[in-house]
Amino acid sequence: MRFILPMLAIAASLASPAAAQLTAPEQAIVETVESGFESDVALLEEITLINSGTHNHAGVKAVADVLVPEFEALGFAVEWIDQSAAGRAGHLFARHEGAPGTTKMLLIGHLDTVFEPESPFTGFLCEGDRAVGPGVVDDKGGIVVILSALRAMKAAGTLDGANIVVALTGDEEDAGEPLEAARRDLVEAGEWADVALGFEGLSVLDGKDAGVIARRSSGSWTLTTNAKSGHSSGIFSEHAGYGAIYEMARILDTFRRELPEENLTYNVGLVAGGTPAELGEDGLSATTSGKTNIIPSSAVARGDLRALTQEQNERTAETMRAIVADHLPGTEAEITIEFRYPPMAPTDGNRALLDKLNVINADLGREPMAPYPPSRRGAADISFVAPYTHGLAGMGPAGSGSHAEGEAIDLRSIVRQAQRTAILMSRLAKEASDK
Repeated sequence: MRFILPMLAIAASLASPAAAQLTAPEQAIVETVESGFESDVALLEEITLINSGTHNHAGVKAVADVLVPEFEALGFAVEWIDQSAAGRAGHLFARHEGAPGTTKMLLIGHLDTVFEPESPFTGFLCEGDRAVGPGVVDDKGGIVVILSALRAMKAAGTLDGANIVVALTGDEEDAGEPLEAARRDLVEAGEWADVALGFEGLSVLDGKDAGVIARRSSGSWTLTTNAKSGHSSGIFSEHAGYGAIYEMARILDTFRRELPEENLTYNVGLVAGGTPAELGEDGLSATTSGKTNIIPSSAVARGDLRALTQEQNERTAETMRAIVADHLPGTEAEITIEFRYPPMAPTDGNRALLDKLNVINADLGREPMAPYPPSRRGAADISFVAPYTHGLAGMGPAGSGSHAEGEAIDLRSIVRQAQRTAILMSRLAKEASDK
């Protein structure tokens, strides 16, 4: 047996020659992440048990307070950026100064979740390599991946030369107002950075890890129609017109027929019509009344708009406005369109980053990550910096059920994502900055 065991070890090493491409520091990264797995899960449990719904400002700040010493222990200068003027708690930024002239890296995650204090979904339940809890994937697991990767870089000696800003926003799930103020610090970090990595959940395509080089925008629109009211017996006549609801139906059905194109969606989430119909102050409700023998005087609808590029956003908006302007007789209509989260378009720079990550996958003996279809991903904070820097999203852990009771994480995915991230950042830190 003393002879057989070494031979088995040699055979195993020959069976995965790709792993031999790792440098000694990179091999140390792999081992450090693996050895820190239980500590990472413990940290995940600690911050998951703190409710940090976006509007629970004290909870968001409490999560930040747990993380501050974690970053300071790695040599980061930590800053809490108060956002009370925008109606939100604030953002946690951590900065590490490395070698001058080398790649500047921005890591993006968020402290808040969709689960407010009144949510019945609480706790942290670990079942083998799976854990369930509010925000456990989105995005507390992503924060743990960031810290696990940075600790491994520190242990391997590759963190010292790295220029890094970690931006953990406190309102990703419901951004503060005005949006320009709520995202000012993130945008400034994006203008500084050569590369941005977003640590929301890992995408899986046909059972395999995938890379996210693009995410669609998230905007909204509000449509109102108005018409002369009167006795229903006059509907469609020259003197009475078509009424507000038929005008609304015309517009929405024309959207359905004329707008479709790849990577574009435009959901209708709310419709109300009658005499009168009024949108609630929250924009999420409406009140109306009416009779079958009265031509309705008003109607209102709200929906969203998601596109892959800003050009697609603007072109679609112009088409929508033209459709709205083509009124039925006796009616009027108006649409307002708000672009909030911009798109993260699939650029050559983003593709090049995924190529570099796939070299690492090969060196680790793992399968390559195909680009994930952008139509399957929602908007995220990384989109705000997409115009200024190359980016990869989906660098957080794998899981299921985000934004719903029963949200779960694949705990072992923390390991492979942290290993990929730390090696990618270590290699990028040796390259020259473009800025």
